[in-house]
Amino acid sequence: MNLTPTIQKYILHWGEMGARWGVNRTVAQIHALLFLANQPLHAEEIAETLNVARSNVSNSLKELQSWGLVRITHVSGDRRDYFLALQDVWEIFRVIVEERKKREIDPTLTVLRACAVEAENDPQLEPATKVKMDQVLDFLEMLTATFDDYKHLPPATMQRFLKMGGKVARLLGSD
Repeated sequence: MNLTPTIQKYILHWGEMGARWGVNRTVAQIHALLFLANQPLHAEEIAETLNVARSNVSNSLKELQSWGLVRITHVSGDRRDYFLALQDVWEIFRVIVEERKKREIDPTLTVLRACAVEAENDPQLEPATKVKMDQVLDFLEMLTATFDDYKHLPPATMQRFLKMGGKVARLLGSD
């Protein structure tokens, strides 16, 4: 696939952005390429287009598939696997947030809940420390509950909700 300078810039930045968010640069670049491509691409084409090792492409595609951001498809007359990225920006966002929640927030909540139980019977734990631990747990539980409430909303509803922005905050007033 031939990349225009604009597409090259986009893919490079997507890789940089991914790296800042803890995602392998090549994984993010492959995701950007597949998102921008107007047809499915096979692994060799991805490797050639991005000038990365075929093994790196394979590992990156497996990672993207595990996140649910890329799926395999087939082209008539060709035995190779071709790859497609999700195309709906709202669905991409939902999938990424859901996966990050599963991989990062849920395990943290499990540990924080266990610590909260242990804190009840820890005579050496200062009350102020317990309060801080409870605040973090409460915050993450509220964040999780809010995500669970919103994750099934249709994209149009979410878009209207997000566009309301500061209007809701002004309506509720400041504390």
